[in-house]
Amino acid sequence: MRKISFFLLVFILISSCEKETNTFLPLEQQAPLTRTEINNIITTTIQETGDFEWENTSAHVIWSALQLSDGLVTLGYGTSNASFETNTASSNIKDRLLTTIYELEDVEAAATTLVLFEEEVINVLDLTILKKATVEALLEDPEVRYVTPSGYRFLDFSQAKSTTSSSLFGCNTDAVTLATQDYRIVSPGAKVPWNFDSHNIPQAWEHSTGAGITIAIVDTGLSPEQSLMNSSFNDGFSNGRTVEKNGTYVDSWWFWSTETDGVDDQCGHGSKMAAVATAPRNNNNLPVGVAYNANLVTYRAVSDVFMDSYHEQRGVFDALVALADREDVDIISMSIGHPFTINRVKDAIRYAHSRGKLIFAAGGTSSSFTSWYGVIFPASMPETVAVTGVKENEYTSCDSCHAGPQIDFTVEMERENTLSHVPILSYYNDEENYVGGSSVATATTAGIAALVWAKHPNWTRAQVLQKMKESADFYPTRNALYGYGKIDVLQAVQ
Repeated sequence: MRKISFFLLVFILISSCEKETNTFLPLEQQAPLTRTEINNIITTTIQETGDFEWENTSAHVIWSALQLSDGLVTLGYGTSNASFETNTASSNIKDRLLTTIYELEDVEAAATTLVLFEEEVINVLDLTILKKATVEALLEDPEVRYVTPSGYRFLDFSQAKSTTSSSLFGCNTDAVTLATQDYRIVSPGAKVPWNFDSHNIPQAWEHSTGAGITIAIVDTGLSPEQSLMNSSFNDGFSNGRTVEKNGTYVDSWWFWSTETDGVDDQCGHGSKMAAVATAPRNNNNLPVGVAYNANLVTYRAVSDVFMDSYHEQRGVFDALVALADREDVDIISMSIGHPFTINRVKDAIRYAHSRGKLIFAAGGTSSSFTSWYGVIFPASMPETVAVTGVKENEYTSCDSCHAGPQIDFTVEMERENTLSHVPILSYYNDEENYVGGSSVATATTAGIAALVWAKHPNWTRAQVLQKMKESADFYPTRNALYGYGKIDVLQAVQ
């Protein structure tokens, strides 16, 4: 999760260059706020409260954001904030709201081109709204849960992309030679990363290898160039399991586009997370995954780790809804995030959680000057299990990993003396690399959960999570920054 620091840096630079306007005008006379003015409101709110949600701001702010995003709105509706699943009552609410919107936007009821997307199982609509009066009416409606300008991007994404390398967005397909002190070899010839021993993961393999449990990775997809995560997923000591690749991300600037760009990872981040959790244990002299006999389902739902665009947020939403309705999926791992709440994704996580899924999310990583920022979304949600990284043999955040009261578990990510990160299977065949931060800590913890659940296949999510807590350093008292701390995985599977 390294990209957030870059976006905030660009925001600060842009802020100093744009002129403040509208300060003393009455609301009805104000021109739309600039991107900088909107972002100032967002950032100040995050600093003061820890989060920002569009429904808690004014109609003028939302309308201003719509002027910068082609009027694209995501509308959540229902009888209450907890009412996010569709039923007869919510269908009636939707019809009533659409009638109101058509009237206020001064279009014919038959002009259904206003509606771009309607979710079947969650009370969410995507549509275009151009008038401030419509926004005001929706915010005042007790059966509207949120009005989000979902086409609005926290920063000028095109400018950011053109001024930085992809590695700052979590993307990297490079390879390196691992230092011998950062791994050891186990039969039949696999490399065990140094931090696995810190958590007693190899010792736990005597009791569980994750067989029969399915881990879903919602990220940038899976590399087509790494055979060990494709055709050779069953190899060596890894056998009898399945790997499945899906895609929900639409790679387009146009929000009405619907054609996804496939299942293949073009970033490298998703492939690494999948490998950390499930890479096979074989004789290829490459790093093994935590749950090397677990099944794997991957979703290319985003282009990189920062869920800033409409199509990324919609891609994650679609992936979570699909996974929620699958009985074979037990664990969902999300090493992606956003500085503040995305309401449609929040709905989808709540929906998946209501279906018994154990959802892990990355607490966030940034540079030192953004150390004020706490745990990011969706790790900030109570329905997710938030994970961050710490240094070897101490409770100090790794590489500026985020910590805070929402964190549940930690994983050692950074060596005490050399500062090396964790060895992983890389994007291409026969290659390996290092990876660090809360992203890989999250995927590691998802793999640990698979080991526990495979040991007790009839347990519920709550029982699995409770066993993990009981096997961690600080149980039964949570640490204010690091939750229950580091898990002893051997203890967790005994």
